[in-house]
Amino acid sequence: MKTKIFCDIADLKLIKLFNKKKIVDGFTTNPTLMRKAGAKNYKSYSQQILKIAPKKKISLEVFGDNYKDIKRQALKINSWGKNVYVKIPVVNSKGLFMGKVIQELCKKNIKMNITAVYNSQQVSKILKVINKKTKIIISLFIGRASDAGKDPIPEIIKSIKLSKKFKNVEILWASVREPYNYIQAKQLGCHIITIPPSIIEKIENFGKSYNKLTVETVKTFLNDSKKSNFKIDYWSEISSRYLKYFGQVVL
Repeated sequence: MKTKIFCDIADLKLIKLFNKKKIVDGFTTNPTLMRKAGAKNYKSYSQQILKIAPKKKISLEVFGDNYKDIKRQALKINSWGKNVYVKIPVVNSKGLFMGKVIQELCKKNIKMNITAVYNSQQVSKILKVINKKTKIIISLFIGRASDAGKDPIPEIIKSIKLSKKFKNVEILWASVREPYNYIQAKQLGCHIITIPPSIIEKIENFGKSYNKLTVETVKTFLNDSKKSNFKIDYWSEISSRYLKYFGQVVL
């Protein structure tokens, strides 16, 4: 099974660049990435993203914090394009499970990316409220779990196993920390992994031999030393020693 690569970014220039890459199958965004990218108007900014990448899956997140606002925003965001996946947090800021709104949006056949998921128990709860028709992505925040001292691998293994009963559900590895996470996601059978641009560029270099990596590393050190104009003036050092011990330099 192919593990699809999404690019986790909201910067318009980078989206234009990475949309041209065959390795990228879609894009994920969130309010934090939008803010970093300088977005002022959520709707107009999101529509610019959709205009750049009309043929790829785009996850756009709601920012409501209750059932009414989340549902209203989800319906609106869904209307912006056929390639839209509405990102719905698994819980709100008070920790309340958003199962009711997920279930209702499923009945309306609205494609969703259920986000901020950390364990298989949450995945199980999600699977109980969805149908087997509406396309659903479930995003597990693997990197953030690791940052908190948790071992997320058993959780994603369980989640993938649970999802096998649903042909309409895809498990996504989120919050990538290093290129090797892509290899791990493939080995575990993740359907999707969403990756920052800088790490996607490193993945494109996969397959290099150890010798080639060694030479490239040495060249980098050499080029940087030249750019910094580093020098060790051996003659000056020797002259200084002679002056110290003999008082003059004999040429």
